[in-house]
Amino acid sequence: MANIVKQELKFPTFKNLIESFFENDFPMMGNQLNKFIGSTIPSANIKETEENFQIELAAPGLKKEDIKIDLDQDVLTISSEQKEEKTEEKDNYTRREFNYSSFSRSFYLPEIADTDKISAEYKDGVLNILIPKKESAIKKPQKRIEIK
Repeated sequence: MANIVKQELKFPTFKNLIESFFENDFPMMGNQLNKFIGSTIPSANIKETEENFQIELAAPGLKKEDIKIDLDQDVLTISSEQKEEKTEEKDNYTRREFNYSSFSRSFYLPEIADTDKISAEYKDGVLNILIPKKESAIKKPQKRIEIK
């Protein structure tokens, strides 16, 4: 005879949500927490070819001026910070709204990366970074040597 397992569905009550809030360090995790604190981490694609490394970072809604790319030793950091403040004054009240969002992504570059020749382009919400390899790291094609 097969065992039948009975599951009881429990819907959260307001009391359970409040207790859960104080019992857990982070009641919201993942993207929900990011939305709550105004931070999202853009997706990145990394590709290696014979001659270079390519980083493609999805950052829609930003302007080129909003993005910073820094290189410290062998760590490439891409970051953005946006602050917006709106003030509306009417008869007997003032309404102020603040918006803040930021992100930061760091990538360790291998020794074969030519950090002096890194280039970047931002177009249609996508940041493309090209990191060439050092000449000594690029594999040369096989060739045949003729015997004289």
